Amino acid sequence: MARLTSTLIEMEETKEISALFTLIDDPDSEVFNSVSNRIVSYGRRIIPNLEHLWENTLSEEVQVRIELLIHKLHYQDLTEDFDRWKNSSYKDLLTACMLVAKFQYPDMASAPVLGDVEKLRRNIWLELNNYLTPLEQINVLTSILYNYFSLKGTEVAYQQPDEFLINKVLETKRGNAISNGILYLLLAELLDIPVKVINIPKQFILAYIKPEYLNDKHSHLTAMDRIEFFIDPISGQVFTHKDVENYFKRMSVPAVPSYFHPLNHDRIIQTLLEEFSKCFDNEKNSYKRDELLSLSTLIGRD
Repeated sequence: MARLTSTLIEMEETKEISALFTLIDDPDSEVFNSVSNRIVSYGRRIIPNLEHLWENTLSEEVQVRIELLIHKLHYQDLTEDFDRWKNSSYKDLLTACMLVAKFQYPDMASAPVLGDVEKLRRNIWLELNNYLTPLEQINVLTSILYNYFSLKGTEVAYQQPDEFLINKVLETKRGNAISNGILYLLLAELLDIPVKVINIPKQFILAYIKPEYLNDKHSHLTAMDRIEFFIDPISGQVFTHKDVENYFKRMSVPAVPSYFHPLNHDRIIQTLLEEFSKCFDNEKNSYKRDELLSLSTLIGRD
């Protein structure tokens, strides 16, 4: 009896889905919005049906509508994944980076990304030892990442959305200051090298924090005093305190202490989402910008 009931429910669902699909091309926006919401309510299990419909549809306009429906379904899942990440006890940075990448590449496989990061971690780890100075540690990490792996860095360009995404950065060996900086930070964290992202205006800069000052018990020290040196993630070049002071002088901006406080994983991923959203500034793709900003807001919500 239970099997019969289940079969009848499936038949009713199939009928409803078929009926909904015939209305996807309805010119009335209210009808389409109602149909769209009902289709999305089925969840990702309806995606194969939509893909089959797309393949058998001649109308480009209808295909665009189907693509938007599939995107909505993926985005719905992604929102739930980000909510779980936000509420997890350990907010793994690599996991969040892969979620950002899945916004643009929903079928992205995680295994190649995890494998590439692990290879880099292992190659760096083999060159490290307990007797290296902070600068020597960073030289090892930088040499493996930028020379051996041949990672290239560019200034942030919103015409190049792939340069924000970790899967594409690892695949093409080319990223911008933000994505390269996050990859650098990921590797440093995996290797217990005390590197953090700091909040310098108009820059995505890394700082090597003096290991003995990592915790808050040294509250008498300023955030700047805790920093050994700075690292530019575009090239891996090291900067001194004097270099950074000169930057602030050129900018005519006071070097207030808050600029040197390390950013947590939430704020780093918010920055990535906010900057990535700027790649979608035309009318056709503005919904993507809004969705990415909504994800950023979700992460920042208490």
